[in-house]
Amino acid sequence: MNYTLHQLRIFLQVVKSESITKAAEALFLTQPAVSIQLKKLQQQFSIPLTEVVSRKLFITDFGIEIAKAAEKILEEVEAINYQTMTYQNLLAGKLSISVASTGKYVMPYFLSGFINGHKGVDLIMDVTNKTLVVKSLEQNEVDFSLVSVIPEDLSISQMPLLQNKLYLIGSTKLKPGKSKKIKSIFREYPLIFRELGSATRNAMEQFIAAHDLPILKKIELTSNEAVKQAVIAGLGYSVMPLIGIKDALKNGEVEIIPFKDLPIISNWNLIWLKSKKLSPVATAFLKYLETEKDRIKLERFDWYERY
Repeated sequence: MNYTLHQLRIFLQVVKSESITKAAEALFLTQPAVSIQLKKLQQQFSIPLTEVVSRKLFITDFGIEIAKAAEKILEEVEAINYQTMTYQNLLAGKLSISVASTGKYVMPYFLSGFINGHKGVDLIMDVTNKTLVVKSLEQNEVDFSLVSVIPEDLSISQMPLLQNKLYLIGSTKLKPGKSKKIKSIFREYPLIFRELGSATRNAMEQFIAAHDLPILKKIELTSNEAVKQAVIAGLGYSVMPLIGIKDALKNGEVEIIPFKDLPIISNWNLIWLKSKKLSPVATAFLKYLETEKDRIKLERFDWYERY
């Protein structure tokens, strides 16, 4: 056998993606480059790793077994690299974080100094909705999670990083109709919601119920960015986190609509399981945040604190 680590990495990504095109995109390679390396790997075996049926790529049973072995090999190589850096007195290992979708506007700023200061630390950050974020923490798949709503059924430790502020927003091109009352917005325009399981949606629904607001029509979208673009386009109004609309506010594309009991305020909290034995990398990251989070807020979120 004369396969290379590069070929194993490519094959593993093809298996995960179930597509040469998608694997190429994930690896930042061209499709021909992936195909060539896949062909070279296949030449090492007399049994097919993949097959194409009706123009769709499938991984054979043998291919699945080779992929499992490749994953173990690559994990061992990674462990060797981390051990080498550790012996060189470098902090080395993985830091894994799951982030509620709006948290993608927050977490990178609290990570950049730490990651750039420790070249041996690899970051894995999964951005999804609140339900899946909590699930990944509960199943011990990540070191930390960033949430704006603390799960009540988990024994966790937490560190507040930044306030989360939700405002009623609309396109600057939309103007409420006949009535001058702000409440008329809810009778005359659709409301744009996040999907079920989103903390933003939960907060929005609780706000609407508490104020007995009418809903003309409900539009549901699966990301804050999609909601923002829909608001800018004039599809309707929404209650959105301030953190995600900085540029739209600056460019005059959206405006904050003053309304009683808004903004809704919570906190972005970094949470972790109390029972989890944190790795040296995770422990170092917590120490970094303890000393640097106030400076980061002052330098990176000064505009945010003014609202």
